Amino acid sequence: MSYSVGQVAGFAGVTVRTLHHYDDIGLLVPSERSHAGHRRYSDTDLDRLQQILFYRELGFPLEEVAALLDDPAADPRAHLRRQHDLLTARIEKLQKMAAAVEHAMEARTMGMNLTPQEKFEVFGDKDPEQYAEEAEQRWGDTEAYAETQRRAARYTKDDWQRMQAEVNDWSERYNALMDADEPPTGQAAMDLAEEHRQHICGWFYECSYEIHQGLGEMYVSDERFKAFYDSMRPGLAEHLRDAIKANASRSTS
Repeated sequence: MSYSVGQVAGFAGVTVRTLHHYDDIGLLVPSERSHAGHRRYSDTDLDRLQQILFYRELGFPLEEVAALLDDPAADPRAHLRRQHDLLTARIEKLQKMAAAVEHAMEARTMGMNLTPQEKFEVFGDKDPEQYAEEAEQRWGDTEAYAETQRRAARYTKDDWQRMQAEVNDWSERYNALMDADEPPTGQAAMDLAEEHRQHICGWFYECSYEIHQGLGEMYVSDERFKAFYDSMRPGLAEHLRDAIKANASRSTS
């Protein structure tokens, strides 16, 4: 059985012009011609074309492909073994490249739109990516984490600055509340705890009262979070945790 140049082009995903060129340079000369002089390709021709396309995909120039295929000492199995080895090496290289890209993506979990200069300008000496890998390990399979990733990817420098301004304003008001010796179960503290929850909902993910209470416990049990909140004012982490609990109880009463 033989095939026309158009059929072979369709099988192989190449152009008719490419097949004509391969014929002209002697790389793939069709085994037959029709009575009208049209090219006709046999199954053996298709096997050779497959080998040509394998080598081309691997980056070999046409002259080298011709030398490889026309080597009398080589057999089809030798070509397949060589191509398998080359493809395996390419796969390993691409896997390493993919891993590098994934690592770069992970490293840009927060502030994806920001330059290094802008990150320092917005966050000062706090690194928003410092715990990105740990966050993914702890919460990577949750919808909250996925939603945070989606939102953070869209934020600009102005967005992050506005967010930081909100945090600073909230911190000042919480400090004033503690200066006034307001208890965490009081109305003012519960209102600021609710504002804290709404801040998370607005910027990152839907933070339920249950999730918020879990965060409050983590602000005290995890020394890094405790240090962050206590840097605003000593004892703020525990005060906020208790205010979060009181606010959650208020919401269900």
